[in-house]
Amino acid sequence: MRSSSRLIGKTPIHHSASNRTRTISGIITRGGTILGSSRDKPHKMPVGGKIMDMTDVIVQNYHDNHLSGLVCLGGGGTQKNSYRLASAGLNVMTLPKTIDNDVMHTDVSFGYDTAMMIATEAVDRLHSTAHSHHRIIILETMGHKVGWLALGSGLAGGADVILLPEIPYDEQVVADAILRRSREGKKFSIVVVAEGAISKKMAAIRQEEKDGEEKVEAMLKTRTGELAANLEKLTGRETRVTILGYLQRGGTPTPYDRLLSTALGSRCALEIMAESWGHMMAYQNNKIIPVPLKKVAGPVKYIPENHYLVECARHMGVCLGS
Repeated sequence: MRSSSRLIGKTPIHHSASNRTRTISGIITRGGTILGSSRDKPHKMPVGGKIMDMTDVIVQNYHDNHLSGLVCLGGGGTQKNSYRLASAGLNVMTLPKTIDNDVMHTDVSFGYDTAMMIATEAVDRLHSTAHSHHRIIILETMGHKVGWLALGSGLAGGADVILLPEIPYDEQVVADAILRRSREGKKFSIVVVAEGAISKKMAAIRQEEKDGEEKVEAMLKTRTGELAANLEKLTGRETRVTILGYLQRGGTPTPYDRLLSTALGSRCALEIMAESWGHMMAYQNNKIIPVPLKKVAGPVKYIPENHYLVECARHMGVCLGS
C-alpha cells in the first residue's frame, strides 16, 4: 500500500480458505469494528497538511492489490463514499451498519438494536435514582441528525419526555409537562434527548441566519447542560444530566443484530458470486434485497412526523417538546 492511504480489513496472513475461516471464526458474539474503522473520504483526504482528492490513488491501490471487489460497512458517509468509488469503476457492495439507523431504503441498520438495548437499560437504571431523589434526569443519546435511538429507547424505557432532532422543542412546554406530572403526584421525570435535538429558537437561527448552521452546531456543544439548567429554573426541580456517549457503541451484539447482519452478509456474498455489484443490501418488509448505491448515497432517513412510534408516544402522554 502507498503510505498516503489505508486498506481497512486486509490482514497479512496467507489468504487460503482455511485461514479465512479461522479469521472470522467466533466473531458473531463480538462487538466493535473487527475489520478496523476509517472516517476518511476518498475525495477529501488529509495528505501532508492538505486536503486532496485521493480517488485515483485508491483505484490504483485496488488494482495493485489484485482485489476483485470491496464490501463496505457503515452509515450514510460510507454509502456516499462507496458510491464515489463505484462511480470510479470499482466493484463495490455495502451493508448498512449504524446505531443512528438513518440509512435510507432499509427498515433497520445493524447496530441500532444493540445500542437501543443499552440506552433502554440506562433509562431503566435512571428511574431508580430519579424516583428516590425526586429529580429530573436528562439522558443524552447519540443521534446528531435523527432521533431513532432516543425515540426507541425513550419509549421502551418509559421516559416522560423525548426530544428529537426532527421536532424542535419549546423548553416551556417541557417544563409544563414536568410540572403537570408533579401535580399528579409524580415527583420525578426522565427526559431522553438526542444529541442533535434543537429548540425552536435554535431552529429559527438555523433557518434565518446566514451562518445559522455553524451557530447551531456550536450551541449543541453546551445544549444539554443549558437545557438542564433552564428546566431546573422553570420547574424548581433538581436536574441532573447523564451523557451515554460511546457506551452505546460497544458490547455484545443483541441476537437481532446478529441475525440481521448474518442475513445481510450472506445475501451480499450471493450477489458477489453473481457479479452483481454496486448495491447496498437492505432489509425491507421482512426481505433482504439489493438497492442501487445511487439511490442510497446522500439522503438521510429522518423520522416522519406521522411515524407510528411518534403517534404512539403522543397517545401515551409522552411530551415531545411541542
